[in-house]
Amino acid sequence: MEKISGAQALIKALLNEGVDTIFGYPGGAIIPVFDAMYDFYNDFKYVLTRHEQGAVHSAQGYARVSGKTGVCIVTSGPGATNTITGIGDAMLDNTPLVVITGQVGKAMLGTDAFQEIDVVGITQPITKWSYQIRDEKEIAWAVARAFYIANNGRPGPVVLDFTKNAQTALVEFKPEKCDFIRSYIPTLPIKNEKVEKAAELINNAKKPLALVGHGVTIGKAEEELKAFLEIADIPAAWTMLGESAMATDYPLNKGMLGMHGNIGPNIKTNECDLLIAIGMRFDDRITGDLNTYAKQAKVIHFDIDPAEINKNVKADVAILGNVKETLPAVTKLLNKNEHKEWIASFDEYDKKEFDSVINKEVYPTEGPIKMGEVVRKISDATNRKAILVTDVGQNQMAAIRYFQFTEKRSVVTSGGAGTMGFGIPAAIGAKIAAPERTVCLFCGDGGFQMTMQELGTIMQENIGIKMIIMNNNFLGMVRQWQELFYNERYSSTPLVNPDFTTIASAYGIKSRLVNEREELDGAINEMLADDKSFLLIVNVDMKELIYPMIPAGGSVTNILIN
Repeated sequence: MEKISGAQALIKALLNEGVDTIFGYPGGAIIPVFDAMYDFYNDFKYVLTRHEQGAVHSAQGYARVSGKTGVCIVTSGPGATNTITGIGDAMLDNTPLVVITGQVGKAMLGTDAFQEIDVVGITQPITKWSYQIRDEKEIAWAVARAFYIANNGRPGPVVLDFTKNAQTALVEFKPEKCDFIRSYIPTLPIKNEKVEKAAELINNAKKPLALVGHGVTIGKAEEELKAFLEIADIPAAWTMLGESAMATDYPLNKGMLGMHGNIGPNIKTNECDLLIAIGMRFDDRITGDLNTYAKQAKVIHFDIDPAEINKNVKADVAILGNVKETLPAVTKLLNKNEHKEWIASFDEYDKKEFDSVINKEVYPTEGPIKMGEVVRKISDATNRKAILVTDVGQNQMAAIRYFQFTEKRSVVTSGGAGTMGFGIPAAIGAKIAAPERTVCLFCGDGGFQMTMQELGTIMQENIGIKMIIMNNNFLGMVRQWQELFYNERYSSTPLVNPDFTTIASAYGIKSRLVNEREELDGAINEMLADDKSFLLIVNVDMKELIYPMIPAGGSVTNILIN
């Protein structure tokens, strides 16, 4: 068998896993791999980001939209440590990634050599698996194992730290596939007695409420969810990462859960007699005070990970497995049912929220421009078919609340980590994963500046992303907390911003600044007129607060609306 370099073997192993896109940034300890990539550019797309953090977030955006495992390759030392934020973000949001880092040669390990960092030690707590490839004979095995772990069971990131000696040594390469690891059981068998008990609880429930999480999207179980909800006539609400698992206008979709969620689903959480959690982990931003959360309800918890069962909320019935399989197993045992009065009881809260919050935020007729009206106008202008990507902060909450959807896999946002700077690179990955779809990125002025160097990636790759900065000259969400809970002491939140239009121009990106409401429709139409990138800067109300809001640690019924 012909011998090839370890670097070439790595590329062949990636291609064997079906990799078609790689994000990355080169450096000394990974040069052999990038040199090997030179001969394979016809076999995959390589995207040179402007920072390693951007590479990981781009791989996340790609993975979230495509349903595949995202891949990025970076160098050792600071190249590797620059990926940590993205790796941690991917771990919390269950995004499958394989991150390959360069490393000094095996003989130099432990000598504090130039750009030597203990990557495995740093990343073990925030990955599903972190492994150092020291021998070229391990390459095919390690890559196959990495992809199996990253994308089976509860998805997440894997790191392969690749020593330089293993990159340059010659090896007889034979591709491998991994479909079993003795010490790793990604999905447990479905227990029929649990399925039967869950079906019994659902059939007897008078006020059931389903909580739809990211696991439905990860499991590609959107149709199975609909079948489950419809036969038993169960109203459903969603977590931020579970949003596009149901179309916005789906009749049983009752809105968003949690701190900035809709009033109805939050109130009804403490009124239902059966709470059905589907692929969600009862995050603190959803539950608020656990001592007052859904104490009146029986709880059914569908999840793929045993570690999530009873972690925060005690389940009366736990159904372990991929929801694409466990939901139909329960659905087969459900009686056709109706809960008209229970479902209609959400209406009064919908009206209250519309009158108190939504009408003022989405349909104002005077005063400063509101974030909600910007989001809804753009959503409508894209016929609710666009992919929404957000950064983090008030812009994120407004976008998640008011952007609307008709298609699945349409939301890319940083949930568990809340990573400012996530937006631009994640939008790059999302657009590469779905070039035929419109990608709308909403940022605040603070988060945009954290990774705006990735405008260079957009320019070089000619990627058409619609970027919207909702500019209030503040770190808006921190300012909101300072106003509500810290006596309006605005410490380190006011921002003096650059001329964003000049920055866009430097990268060859068209832009437009909007100050007045009357300009907004025309600017949106200009932005959406072609497939090229566009930066829309909208100066919004700097004093705007995102409501409803449940104070951190408060009960889901303690909702502030003004």
